[in-house]
Amino acid sequence: MPTEQPFADALRKAITDSGLAHIAIERGTGVRRQCIMRFMRGERSLRLDIADRLAAFFGLAVQPPRKGRK
Repeated sequence: MPTEQPFADALRKAITDSGLAHIAIERGTGVRRQCIMRFMRGERSLRLDIADRLAAFFGLAVQPPRKGRK
């Protein structure tokens, strides 16, 4: 699997930790379960609008990365 962004990893963890079936997530978000399964297997990345729907469903917030001190 290619190097993923921390947000994708956090989203995968939220999906796994929820214990919800992919069909339940599909019903709650409108994101097709095939899309969720491919994302979870690392076969596909998510479009921004889909990632946003999933993040909102799981209560995740997107924040810009912290900049190091100079």
